[in-house]
Amino acid sequence: MQTLITFLLILGFVSPCLCVRWSVRTQNKTYNVKDYGAHGDGKADDSGAFLSAWKDTCGSYQTPTLVIPPNGVFLLKGITLSGPCIATSVNIQLQGSIVAPVKNEWLKVLGMKDPIQDPNQDLTDERFNLILISNVSSLSVDGSGGGSINGYGSTWWDCRNCERPTILRFKFCNDLTVSNLNITNSPKAHIRMNSCENATFSNISIHSPGDRPNTDGIDILASKNILIQDSTMQCGDDCIAISGGSSHINATGIACGPGHGISIGSLGRNKAYDTVEEVYVKNCTFTNTENGARIKTVPGGSGYVRNIIFENITVVQAQNPIIIDQYYESRKPMNGALNVSDVIFRGFSGSSAKENAINLNCSSSGCFDIVLDHIDIVSSPPGKPACCSCNNAHGTATDTVPYCSLLS
Repeated sequence: MQTLITFLLILGFVSPCLCVRWSVRTQNKTYNVKDYGAHGDGKADDSGAFLSAWKDTCGSYQTPTLVIPPNGVFLLKGITLSGPCIATSVNIQLQGSIVAPVKNEWLKVLGMKDPIQDPNQDLTDERFNLILISNVSSLSVDGSGGGSINGYGSTWWDCRNCERPTILRFKFCNDLTVSNLNITNSPKAHIRMNSCENATFSNISIHSPGDRPNTDGIDILASKNILIQDSTMQCGDDCIAISGGSSHINATGIACGPGHGISIGSLGRNKAYDTVEEVYVKNCTFTNTENGARIKTVPGGSGYVRNIIFENITVVQAQNPIIIDQYYESRKPMNGALNVSDVIFRGFSGSSAKENAINLNCSSSGCFDIVLDHIDIVSSPPGKPACCSCNNAHGTATDTVPYCSLLS
C-alpha cells in the first residue's frame, strides 16, 4: 500500500512536466528571419540570416513556419534552402519583400566575371538562383499579405545571349504548394521547377517587360502532376514552358500577355530524346502575345508529344494563336523528329494579329490525330481574312474558322 501511494505521488509531480513537454513538442513553431539578424532595409545582405532561420526551421520536429515579416525589404545574394527536413511539412510565409542584387554585386559574391566579358565561364553554380529550394517535401510557400520578390533584371537584360539567374527555383520538391506570390523583373525565368511531383501554383502574379529576353513566367522540367491556376503572367518569353520529361500538367485560368503564350517545348534540342504527355490547358486568355497555344520541337530530336488538350481559349491579337512548329530554331531538313500526336485544340475564339491564325508546320514524318474543333478566330488586319497553314498534319477540323483544308 505504501508503495502504491508513493508511486501516485511521484506520478502527480511528474505528469505536469510531461504535459508541458508534450505541448512544447507538438505546437507549431515560427522562425522569423529578423530574430536571426535580418535587417530588412534593402541594403544589407540578409542571406546569412535567412540561412540560419531556415536551418532551425528545417530541423524542427513540429510543423514549422519560416516567416519573412511585413514592412521589410530583404536583400538576398543567392541562397539555397536544402532538405530533407525533419518535419513532415514545412511552411514559408512571405509577407515582406525580397530583392535581388544588381548584376555586378551578384557576380562578385559568386566570384564570376561579367558574362559579356567572359561568356564561356561556367554559370551552373546552384547559387545562380536567387532562391533555390531543394529536396523539401510537403512545402507550402504563401505570399498572402503582400509578399513579393523583385529580381532587378534590368541590369542583366542587355546581354541577350548570356546565362542569367532564375528568381525562384524548386528542385526535387514533392507535394508542393505555392500561392499568392508577386514576382517581378527576373533576369531570366521567374519560377522554375526541376524534377518535382504533385505541385500546385495558384494566384501567382508575374510581371516583366514583354521585350526582355528569355524571361519565362514558369518553366516546368522533368516534373509531373503539376497544377497552375488563376494566375497572371506578363513576361518576355513563354508564360508557361513545359519541357522534356514532364507529364500530367494542368494550367487553368491563366491570363497571359505580353509573352510567348503557353508552350510545350522546345523539345529535342541537340538531338535529345524528350517526352511530354498528358497536358491540359483550359480557360486561358492570350492578349497581345507572340503565340497562344504552341508546340515547338527542334529537328534532329527524338521522343514524343502526345495527349495534349488546349480548350476554351480566348486570343486577343495573338500573332500565332494556334501553332505546331517542328522546325523550331532550324529551317534545315534533318533526320529525326519528335512524334506529335493526339493534340486537341477546342473552343478557341478571338482575333489574330496576323492573317495566318493557325499554323501546323510538321516534319516530313507528320503529326497525327490533330483535332481542330469549334475554332472561331478572325484576323485583326482590316480586309484580310484569317487563314490556316498546314504542312504534313493529319487529323480533323470541325466548325473551324479559318478552315484548314489541308488537314487530312
